[in-house]
Amino acid sequence: MGKAHIGLTGLAVMGQNLVLNMERNGFTVAVHNRTTKTMQDFIAAHPGKKLIGCETMPAFVNALSKPRKIMVMVKAGAPVDAVIDQLIPLLEPGDLIIDGGNSYFLDTERRSKELQAKGFHFIGTGVSGGEEGALKGPSIMPGGPPEAYALVKDIFTAISAKVAPRGEPCVTHIGPRGAGHYVKMVHNGIEYGDMQLIAEAYDILRRALNLSNQELSDIFAEWNTGELQSYLIEITAAIFKKMDDATGKPLVDLILDEAQQKGTGKWTSQNAFDIGVPIPTINAAVESRIISSVKYERLAASRVLTGPPVTYAGDRQKLIAAVRDALYMAKICSYAQGMALLRAASKEYGYNLRYGEIAAIWRGGCIIRARFLNRITEAFGRNPDLPNLLLDDAFKADVLNRQRALRLVVQTAVSLGLPCLAISSALNYFDAYRAERLPANLTQAQRDYFGAHTYRRVDREGVFHTEWN
Repeated sequence: MGKAHIGLTGLAVMGQNLVLNMERNGFTVAVHNRTTKTMQDFIAAHPGKKLIGCETMPAFVNALSKPRKIMVMVKAGAPVDAVIDQLIPLLEPGDLIIDGGNSYFLDTERRSKELQAKGFHFIGTGVSGGEEGALKGPSIMPGGPPEAYALVKDIFTAISAKVAPRGEPCVTHIGPRGAGHYVKMVHNGIEYGDMQLIAEAYDILRRALNLSNQELSDIFAEWNTGELQSYLIEITAAIFKKMDDATGKPLVDLILDEAQQKGTGKWTSQNAFDIGVPIPTINAAVESRIISSVKYERLAASRVLTGPPVTYAGDRQKLIAAVRDALYMAKICSYAQGMALLRAASKEYGYNLRYGEIAAIWRGGCIIRARFLNRITEAFGRNPDLPNLLLDDAFKADVLNRQRALRLVVQTAVSLGLPCLAISSALNYFDAYRAERLPANLTQAQRDYFGAHTYRRVDREGVFHTEWN
């Protein structure tokens, strides 16, 4: 069989599926796993494939053609460093290590500098699409030196998702050092926002209108034929139709209302605070998962803290249409926040990000893939320096035409006592961003009063302090 084109260590489901994707696209792959039996079982399950099973790390490295290309698919954090420490003594200058996990971008920054100093290439790459995407074609977001990406470009292009009608690959060189993992982090933050907005739309429709799961499935399926068309809307329609085998009841109604998280959404929020970018809808999505986790506190509170009756007396079809339009406008506001964060980070970290290309590679393979992303690519094509999606003429028209619907939905949810942290945050972001004057003048006056923090004036240049008392 000869030497392998690439090696992969870490044969959990994502790693296994990436290996099968590479092999299907014509590449011989050396495989290794910390638990040898996992590797042996994987090889045995795929006879006749162009796979080289390696029981030890030296055998794994020796199975690769030079310059060696090794993809690491292990849990983020210390496990990545442990694998790199094992590899370094076995590699030669010019070899490439690829971290394909959900690593924190500052860890990737550190590893990039450390490995470059030792003469090795390093790529930190985001891979989105879950298990199915890894097998059939994910969205890939590699960051590192251009010469390092050149070593693996053909492989990544071959295994990535392709977007019709021209078959454009969902991969591009994102930028230096930690840029790839940074963009993947923001992708996941946007994903959090998307999922929470959909969940709140579902909750309003279900509780205000007492819709059945079949009715909800039909509504979301219809929405998936229009401007809301996306993978998340598609699977939401499918989820409502799934029945539990044991009870015959809708499965979604039997799932505990406690949303877990792996941390990438939280990282997005934390970094946005660090570099000073408002992303309230993504923050609200993170907070919504956190408050969902205190299930037993909420259960106790529900018995003693009362709210208004959930009785909607208005036009049912009008509310359904309003929720659809509100969801789309809130989605625009959420993506506007995410893209603004990328813009600020590009300047902060010297990433030189190309926002239209990023939106383009999110059109296929990844969890947030959607028709809507074509319009973001087009917006940045019209103006590569666009400061905010809300200022693009096409998106501006969309939100101005839908703000009445978003206000109606927020008013309805508030009047019925239905929580809508993400949807309301999108409206508040829109109103704050378009405000000529905010009450921050009072906030700054207070800061100067109690802490002599000074302030600027609207009528003259300079920095001022007042002895208020």
